[in-house]
Amino acid sequence: MMTLTRSLLAGGFAVAALTAAVSPAEASFSLSDRFSDADGDLVADIPADESQWLDPDTLVFAYTPVEDPAVYAEVWDGFLEHMEEVTGKTVQFFPVQSNSAQIEAMRAGRLHVAGFNTGSNPLAVACAGYRPFTMMAAEDGSFGYEMEIITHPGSGIDEAEDIRGRTLTHTSETSNSGFKAPTALLASEFGMVSGDDYEVDFSGKHDNSVLGVANRDYEVATVANSVKNRMLDRGVIEADQLEVIYQSDTFPTTSYGTVHNLAPELQEAIQEAFFSFDWEGSALADEFGRNGEEQFIPITFKKHWAVIRQIDAANGVEYDCN
Repeated sequence: MMTLTRSLLAGGFAVAALTAAVSPAEASFSLSDRFSDADGDLVADIPADESQWLDPDTLVFAYTPVEDPAVYAEVWDGFLEHMEEVTGKTVQFFPVQSNSAQIEAMRAGRLHVAGFNTGSNPLAVACAGYRPFTMMAAEDGSFGYEMEIITHPGSGIDEAEDIRGRTLTHTSETSNSGFKAPTALLASEFGMVSGDDYEVDFSGKHDNSVLGVANRDYEVATVANSVKNRMLDRGVIEADQLEVIYQSDTFPTTSYGTVHNLAPELQEAIQEAFFSFDWEGSALADEFGRNGEEQFIPITFKKHWAVIRQIDAANGVEYDCN
């Protein structure tokens, strides 16, 4: 079973500093022994042995875990129909309940195409043979989201320093904005070490954290503002239920990709489906346009996830793919 282990950052690390000119070589990263990386792009190579290729009649797609997977099944429906037309395959939406379940499904060969959240990308790449190739972006090619620390009015928490001695709610240990980045940031910028200067608990998902703070079940939480903003736009919560006490620099958003051992021609067809999709009037545009996103752009794990690997290294994260 895959596990994520970490040691807490003692200091000397600033998230803001990482967002400027980070070299991928600055962060140590390696794949499971199950995979090869002959070209050095930090993702698993497609197997050379054709007998190891997968060419299923039905492709299984999963979007990163959310509060109500049924809502996102409808959001992705039109896109998956487009993927069926391009690939000639039946495509099934698979609702996942956790990041670990999503990664394990791909590792076990039950998941072929997926959107993995920012923080879980390294674990998915290292342990499940995930090959990310695209993310959503604005018309001008800009992309990303910010980590926010949110509380509710009347909590008595007005700034990050006020978290000391409280319980901070994260989403999951694989989440960048829900755990990794704020853990590093609070240690480096405010001298507060997780578990020593404040207690932590986990909600499981960004939606849960936002709702929990809005309903005063949690006093303070770390979330991706892209999720929070979509919930505000849908009317799930009201703006006056939340207060933002910290916002980070911009991070890359959810990536989309395939499992490494799909047949090469099928991987190419899936990429074509993403890059040829017409966003205008689509359910994807209605939902993700709330964040200004309106196209899929090419990305590489080596370049675009350099800052995330750096955060993992600063937090002492190690991936056990056994």
